[in-house]
Amino acid sequence: MGLKSITDKNAIFFITATVVNWIDIFSRPIYKYIIIDSLKHCQKEKGLEIYAWVIMTNHIHLIVSAKPNFNLSNILRDFKKFTSKAIIESIQLENESRRDWMLNHFEFAAKLSTKNKYYKLWQDGNEPKIIYSNEFMMQKIDYIHNNPVKAEFVNYPEHYKFSSAIDYADGKGLLDVVLV
Repeated sequence: MGLKSITDKNAIFFITATVVNWIDIFSRPIYKYIIIDSLKHCQKEKGLEIYAWVIMTNHIHLIVSAKPNFNLSNILRDFKKFTSKAIIESIQLENESRRDWMLNHFEFAAKLSTKNKYYKLWQDGNEPKIIYSNEFMMQKIDYIHNNPVKAEFVNYPEHYKFSSAIDYADGKGLLDVVLV
């Protein structure tokens, strides 16, 4: 399912965005903060509402919707386009030990794509799943928040900095979240 699968403009969606070849780009904080800053921009300027989120090493999960008069497909398209460009530029500028290896993978992925000219960071699509009930919403929030625990990054979901779990544990995380 691609961006075109988001047809109900008023719905809330569970979204997964995955790095091509499942490359562990987000093992470095600098790339995670590009995601954070871009999500903040999308919230402030593009009408993105975030209910839950997590950044893992090679993918992100979001539960999101668009405010009235905004289009979630457009927000996600712009988010992926901007973060792709910013992360590639950062890889090129940083003292990144995996620079050549990652850029080669991203360049090869772009050659297989009609949408990307030089580098392709994100896999096509977002695997959107409409949140159709409160039970499904809570199941997906638990799944998102427990991802870092299952990956053995932390013992408790609210201890993972790059997630909304702290917000659901009465703390304040890196992004504004609409609590449910």
